[in-house]
Amino acid sequence: MRGLLRSLWAILGVLLFLLLLFISTPWIVLNMIVTPGARALRRNIYFLHHVFTPVFLRCIGVRLRVEGLEKIDVQRSYVLVGNHRSYLDFIVNAAAFPGIYRYLAKRELTKIPVFGWVVKKMCLIVDRESRLSRARSIVALRQQLAEGWSVFIYPEGSRNRTEEPLGDFYEGAFRIALQTGTPIAIQTIVNIRDISNTHNALDLAPGCVRVVWDGPVETSNLSAEHAGELAQQVRQIMLQHLT
Repeated sequence: MRGLLRSLWAILGVLLFLLLLFISTPWIVLNMIVTPGARALRRNIYFLHHVFTPVFLRCIGVRLRVEGLEKIDVQRSYVLVGNHRSYLDFIVNAAAFPGIYRYLAKRELTKIPVFGWVVKKMCLIVDRESRLSRARSIVALRQQLAEGWSVFIYPEGSRNRTEEPLGDFYEGAFRIALQTGTPIAIQTIVNIRDISNTHNALDLAPGCVRVVWDGPVETSNLSAEHAGELAQQVRQIMLQHLT
């Protein structure tokens, strides 16, 4: 019975998400028409992160307990990294960050009706099967950091579907941080499995999600050769909250 109720709540969550997205899309489009360029992009991302996501989380009965916000300076650019276990993570990521950022998102997400269009407009897209696309995404990430954006990257690459608290880390996010001298801010979602199951898309329950910020880890005094060490350092910081 408990599993059935969680599945029904997940279906309601999907419908609410689509409804809110349907309501929000005309405003996003209008803003792009009236205020083209980077200003419109910033305003739209702010709306999605600080209006859309809190409203959606409230509607599905999910509260956030965010710790370590005092460590984040919204006037700085960061390479943001976080763990990834559920479909709800990207909503929690955005709501728990006091500023705005751009995601590095996989191309598959752009194929979802309406939502895919939003992803294409707001995120940096990478085709993980294409070496050329990966190379272009790195160039784009550097450009965004140079323009004052923060960028969010999952160092595990994709959702961790194992029973381990964290998957292996790729070094890409850390190399970009080192090459650009950008500090790394670390977000750990501690108890998302209580709210949304890793293996089942239709699994959702009301509750409180604990999110912890660590860092920032300064990189300006390090070289690209330290990427592996930096990745392991950040992984250990996350593991302290997950084990």
